[in-house]
Amino acid sequence: MKRAARILLRITIVLIALFIITLLIADRFVQFRMTDEEYNKYFADKGLKANISYYNKLNRTIRYASSGNDTSSATILFIHGAPSSFSYYRDYMTDSTLLQHASMFAVDRAGYGYSGLGNAEPSIEKQVQLIMPVVDSLNKIHHPLIVVGASYGTSIACRLAMDHPGMVDGLVLIAPALAPGEEKIYWVTPYIEWPIFHWFVPRMLQTANIEKIRHKEELTKMMPYWSNIKVPVIYMQGADDDLVYTSNAQFAKTHLTNVPYLNIKMIPNRGHLIAFSERPAIKESILKMIDLANLNIAGKLQRDTSIHMAQRNNTGGTIPENRVD
Repeated sequence: MKRAARILLRITIVLIALFIITLLIADRFVQFRMTDEEYNKYFADKGLKANISYYNKLNRTIRYASSGNDTSSATILFIHGAPSSFSYYRDYMTDSTLLQHASMFAVDRAGYGYSGLGNAEPSIEKQVQLIMPVVDSLNKIHHPLIVVGASYGTSIACRLAMDHPGMVDGLVLIAPALAPGEEKIYWVTPYIEWPIFHWFVPRMLQTANIEKIRHKEELTKMMPYWSNIKVPVIYMQGADDDLVYTSNAQFAKTHLTNVPYLNIKMIPNRGHLIAFSERPAIKESILKMIDLANLNIAGKLQRDTSIHMAQRNNTGGTIPENRVD
């Protein structure tokens, strides 16, 4: 019995050690980020030049990238979701058509990429404050400024438009997470914050988990300010998105009451990661938003809240895209 107990103890210790080593290795590889060198090489391989810079705000170091030139007539700011980094948008930042129409910027949000990986900032208001140095610099160059957000990044994009309405000229929201509580919460989410587990989880996932836990509370804080958004909005979501619920579309329709234009596009047979699977359609929407923003700035955009949504039938399938007024 004693010998069996010793063998069982040794096996347990070995398994625990292997588990810890696996998690430490995962932290090295599960980061969804590119080094400056990797990012520059990605651009160089396409015959392009990337610009990467850092700045300090609220006692944090924030990394951001840009592409294109300052002579462009528009600017696009990309805000990534959770977990991710600005490399999420590398194919957009190197797209030849977009580069013809705009200079582009993307930020490593606090806690991701090389903006303090694992050091989360769950306050959406502070997330906006942390990217304001980039926004301020863009605002001084030219308009329109189009903000493109994906998933959790749409919450920040909307808060930016709420808090600084004079700086944002258009919003393109990809798989938007806007309504408090209308997103999937995994059963393991609260347990990851237990100290016994927290420090063994990859840092990128630590940040995402803290944001997930606080997201409903943070979105609730935004409820009084939706009427502050007064720029055209394009909303795009997969009709089969089971991570951020499609009920967010109705929330957008109900709460974006002062926008001059709202187009909600529900894409049949697509889930949450449409930023990859629907890149041509998203690119088209960004280009359309540049035109809409210019019309709005000139006072020529008539109020249009027509909604385009893929409606579900009673059998659970989809029918072609219809207009819902």
